[in-house]
Amino acid sequence: MSVSELSPTRALGSVSGLLQVVSLLGLVLLLLKVAQLYLRRQWLLKTLHQFPSPPPNWLCGYNELQALLKRVETYLSGTMAIVLIYDSDYMNVVLGRSGPKSLNIYRFLIPWIGTGLLLLEGQMLFQHWWMLTPAFHYDILKPYMGHMAHSVQRIQSASLQDNQDSHVEIFRHVSLMTLDTIMKCTFSFQCSIQTDRNSKSYIQAVRDLNNLIYRLTPEGHWNYWACQLTHQHTDAMIKERKAHLQKEGELEKVRSRRHLDFLDILLFTRMQKGSSFSDVDLHAEVDTFMFKGHDTTASGISWILYTLASHPVHQQRCQEEIQSLLVDDAFLFKDHLDQIPYTTMCIKEALRLYPPVPKLSKPITFHEGRFSLSSLPRRNHLPLSFYGLHHNPKVWPNLEVFDPSWFAPGSTRHSHAFLPFSGGFRNFIGKQFSMNELKVAVALTLLRFELAPDPSRVPSKNGIYLWLRKIL
Repeated sequence: MSVSELSPTRALGSVSGLLQVVSLLGLVLLLLKVAQLYLRRQWLLKTLHQFPSPPPNWLCGYNELQALLKRVETYLSGTMAIVLIYDSDYMNVVLGRSGPKSLNIYRFLIPWIGTGLLLLEGQMLFQHWWMLTPAFHYDILKPYMGHMAHSVQRIQSASLQDNQDSHVEIFRHVSLMTLDTIMKCTFSFQCSIQTDRNSKSYIQAVRDLNNLIYRLTPEGHWNYWACQLTHQHTDAMIKERKAHLQKEGELEKVRSRRHLDFLDILLFTRMQKGSSFSDVDLHAEVDTFMFKGHDTTASGISWILYTLASHPVHQQRCQEEIQSLLVDDAFLFKDHLDQIPYTTMCIKEALRLYPPVPKLSKPITFHEGRFSLSSLPRRNHLPLSFYGLHHNPKVWPNLEVFDPSWFAPGSTRHSHAFLPFSGGFRNFIGKQFSMNELKVAVALTLLRFELAPDPSRVPSKNGIYLWLRKIL
């Protein structure tokens, strides 16, 4: 037999042997990986055994809503632990840290709002926090009352007045009002937002971003477009304020004020010689506060109005309190907000029922009773459920009942049992500004309108529909 006749057979034998070796190595590597995953899972089970949890599941964990009504719930899905926090003590521990948030979760926000207070960490978080805190001093907030009242009155006259005695989607109108307020109060922008087409486009872009960020579909192109539109809006506002400060004598006039507003603080910090505060930092803080200060507040106001519409007895009591104080809604002062205690209680209870608003980079240790020294390892998800916190039956018995008495003067509760604006180092820096705006909007709305829910349209991603009847 010739060599040429034997070559194909030998070649096939060599290939077959090579495939067997590769297959064997692949099998060994697969078994090693399975063993690694198994050992990690067993280690997680041992590490997390002190935390209450449902039966572990290799695939999808445990999804019953009833789990929200417990202190801390651990979902072990495969080799990843997800510890859902909604206990007051645990909230206190987590929110007391200034550690980084998970970039896997929040990286989709960065193209929109940049790395501002919402996403900063460590020393930079402290620096920006202390820099911006004076923008929300009591003396700064006091004159904002007029702007807030004017914005509410304007939206009532321009939009709600035309829809009286009919059903109206409230969130769209309230969003324009809160944007108008924040632009006038904290950014010294005096144009009419509620009639400006660009501002309405900004509102729509924010709504698109809220939808697109979490869906992560091919609609990412629209995500990019919406980011560009929101940035154009804030860029124009910053440029206009810069141009105003460059007018003769204006810079010295503003600098001589005892208190500067939000945007002026950012601009003056940027102007300081040797400042490490960059244009990127400035835009990030403006975009962050624009989002938090108008969209989140609009959501809060809309849900409060819906809640009062759904509870007419409490709505009537609030109206009586407001009508006894305000004869003419043109005169609303800061002191008035301290004279509507029942309305304030109802606002807080609505925020409890419908609160507006991380994977660990370092281990965290909880200290309490039998959970003493139970450490949660790094690289595991630690979402904070503010909805779960506000619906924890150990803190709020009859939790689904609308009960403003929880917030009656003199009532006590855990410092981290009610967190509509988050807490600790992640506490919303403009929470008093937002709370004032909530009170102004609710007070002036109830002064002029009776509210009722639309029975044919429950609140959804398509909006919150209410029936409005003008009070004669």
